[in-house]
Amino acid sequence: MIKNCLFAAALASLALAGGCAKGGNGVVPPPPSVTVTADTNASAIYPTQILTLTAATTSPAYAPVTWSLSGPGAITSTTPPDAATKTSATATYQAPTTVPAAGSQPTVTATLVSDTSIAGPLALTVVDITTDIAPATLSVGKGLTQTFTAVAVPDAAETQSFYWSCAANGVACANFSPAPNVASLGLAVYTAQDNCSGSCVQISAITPLDANGCAISKNCTIAKVSLVTSRVSGTYAFQFSGYDSNNQATAVAGTFTASSGTNGTATITGVEDELISSGRVQRAITGGYAPISSTDPNSNNAGTITLALPGIYPNIYQVVLDGTGDIEMIESDLHGIGSGVAEKTSTFNSATAQTFAFGFTGVDLVGNRVGYAGLIPMDGNGNVVGGLMDVNDNGNSINSICGAPPCAVTGTYQQNNGIWQLTLTSPINMVFDFFVASGAASKTNPLTLYAITDPTDTTNPAVSGTMVLQDSSLIPFSNSTFKGTSVSALTGTNTTCAAPPCTNVSLTLGTTDSSGNFSGQFDQNNAGTITSVPSTSPFAYKYCNAATPACGTPSYTNGRYTFQMLGNPTASPVVAPLTFVLYAIGANRGFLLEQGGASPLDTSVITGTMNPQGKAAFGFPGSALPGTYAAATTSSGSSGVDAIAANLLLTWVNTGACTSECVNGTQYDSATPAGAPLALAYTLQDTGNGTIVPISPATTPNYVIYVQDTSGCTTQSPVCAIQDFLMIDEDKTVTNPSIIFAQQ
Repeated sequence: MIKNCLFAAALASLALAGGCAKGGNGVVPPPPSVTVTADTNASAIYPTQILTLTAATTSPAYAPVTWSLSGPGAITSTTPPDAATKTSATATYQAPTTVPAAGSQPTVTATLVSDTSIAGPLALTVVDITTDIAPATLSVGKGLTQTFTAVAVPDAAETQSFYWSCAANGVACANFSPAPNVASLGLAVYTAQDNCSGSCVQISAITPLDANGCAISKNCTIAKVSLVTSRVSGTYAFQFSGYDSNNQATAVAGTFTASSGTNGTATITGVEDELISSGRVQRAITGGYAPISSTDPNSNNAGTITLALPGIYPNIYQVVLDGTGDIEMIESDLHGIGSGVAEKTSTFNSATAQTFAFGFTGVDLVGNRVGYAGLIPMDGNGNVVGGLMDVNDNGNSINSICGAPPCAVTGTYQQNNGIWQLTLTSPINMVFDFFVASGAASKTNPLTLYAITDPTDTTNPAVSGTMVLQDSSLIPFSNSTFKGTSVSALTGTNTTCAAPPCTNVSLTLGTTDSSGNFSGQFDQNNAGTITSVPSTSPFAYKYCNAATPACGTPSYTNGRYTFQMLGNPTASPVVAPLTFVLYAIGANRGFLLEQGGASPLDTSVITGTMNPQGKAAFGFPGSALPGTYAAATTSSGSSGVDAIAANLLLTWVNTGACTSECVNGTQYDSATPAGAPLALAYTLQDTGNGTIVPISPATTPNYVIYVQDTSGCTTQSPVCAIQDFLMIDEDKTVTNPSIIFAQQ
């Protein structure tokens, strides 16, 4: 017995000490404690808010407590515990009418009656009610209509109504609803019928619970509206990819200038490179933009673009515009199907040494899917030196374009008849044109170029994609460069489905730890086979750029990484992850390409992007999503994808079939080019992912959503506006799913 007791004493961390412990059953009871919790977020409550506090006790449970308060506010009632019904003691607290001064926030404490040395404090933080309007800044075409949403933060104020106001140069707007001084829900409609110019319209919403309203600017986001002749105006770069009426892959990239007309219209002239089944050509284009009917509530955000090409039918695109004027587009002329984007052009300084990471996708000379990813270092003197490239051609990472990956990239760049051209001499001779899109020398908004195989290059795969300026301040890159949370969007093909090829899409919410560990969750729809790895059973994978067996040699300090993704760690047996190469744009940001060769049947050629997820003070509340979003499918891996564009209106409190987190709007696709109304409901978790489920029409697929970029989300402020999110069809009836990008 002595020996056994010494052994038990050595294992002091065990709760059981066998026959050596004192007490009848050998169980050491937990010490007495009191824990106080609130029925809402205690770190963000608003003035006058009433909340219920619960005091959970141990040794014994459901024990009597006394309540005390330090700081402002009042405990208005208490309820004793009831051991018979297993109910803890509760108290009702009401916050003060104003926000306390710094250092004077309230703390509520519950103290055991049986032992006054045992107490549980709960610190409360009273914050001002803040109204947040979306969109906060945008242009409205004269005569067109724009919808605005309002939410009250913190979220406990979700059921509040608002007093809306609209002024044009200080005068009440000519056409705005709801009426002033009438309590209304968080939805307003403005029609631009005012006689002013520039940023002359201000729209605000205050809650009746906030006596200060917009008198204190930090308590109120005021939407600032610019009136314009046409929202489509200026010079744009654009890219488009899809399939023609014979299901052959097509790709287009180019530039056009839009000149404002009347009633929101614009005329268009420009040039485009086309990669089509009948050949590779460069053409001049003419055409125009027209908004949808001015009486439509989406008239400021939707319309059509017509691009007339010499000698053939005009291409017609249904387009939707986000708050900054970026254009998302789908083909709507019944001559093909696909999607693309147009953005205002920026400036490319060819005399500056700069490196671009890139990701291209297309088809090889026999129509198989191919993907490129790599780095293009430009020396400022027209030369490309020291670049890298990986190529996956129909599942083969070792191919006629690039031998053992990665292969070296060299070449030149110059303007040719006003179009920038990239000519590579290694790994083989290839020629690309590129068009300057948006961005600048910025970590958060890097310069973006739209690239496409030059029409004269007929001996190589037809590919198109994006080149993005790399953050040079991070060189040399290392594992420690990647530390944080990111969202990865991946698209590939499935050639073993019932009617191949089908598509394989996924979204991953992953965290890198700076030491080579990559963990998180993902959702995948592989031709109707759904895989979901939740946060409760996260994957635990690897990433690296160092000289290790998992990464290969040498060490790629210029930004080449490998990442493990997909697979299924929750399956039995476990499905091993695939290996991707990533070429970094910046921290937690880059282009992804499946390395291929996982099996003889692996011809999926999965390509995609990784982007950092924005910050949020208290997670991602549902109230962070409301606003108007332009949404459209991104490039797909199959002609079976039904390309859609949509104007989405997300609201936090609504009426009708959806009573809380609601999605309404208009969806355009090949079956309904004139558009059809949508009614859906969304949920959002603190991690920034959630679901969208249909209300009407019931045939709408179920989606999962992953939040990507945010604005105004800090560790100090509860105000958080989500700028964009990604969606995939997570429905086994959808065998050709797509990734949909939605942006305010």
